[in-house]
Amino acid sequence: MSPPNRRPIALVGLMGAGKSVVARIIGERLGLAAADLDAMLEAEQGCSIAELFAREGEPAFRRRETRLLEQALAAGAQVIACGGGIVLSAAALELLRQRCRTVWLEVTPPEAARRLKGSLGSRPLLAGGEPRARLEAMLVERAARYAEVAELRLPTDGRSPAEVADELLRALVAARA
Repeated sequence: MSPPNRRPIALVGLMGAGKSVVARIIGERLGLAAADLDAMLEAEQGCSIAELFAREGEPAFRRRETRLLEQALAAGAQVIACGGGIVLSAAALELLRQRCRTVWLEVTPPEAARRLKGSLGSRPLLAGGEPRARLEAMLVERAARYAEVAELRLPTDGRSPAEVADELLRALVAARA
């Protein structure tokens, strides 16, 4: 489906949208190299995202995240699961805009909070408040940037990752027609 001259697919959206799982499914179905920037960062640093945030803070995390996006693109990744806040970096936004077919996996804050219920301890940006309210604030801060960079927008509420992957693949094929 994705010839070598096609731009990689980058998935953006709030945490809990399903970016990591959907990227893995698409990579497996199409036989394409997939990259999960959060997993890459944890492997590189030898610690969790929460530990990295606590040790270095969000600005350092965003710089590392942008560098890993550059590395994933240089290494030939064809499907990239981005961290939810990647759009807060002007440099990352530019990379997504120029080098990727970016897809916004949309999730409502109540649905994201439900999906993330068991992993709140590993989500540093949800600390210090009610998760749904924190997710609503993040969406307000990021929505315009997600919309600006997204070639496609796909709602994920009430859908399994496999259903989202199916719809994404159909939408990409239709966009090429």
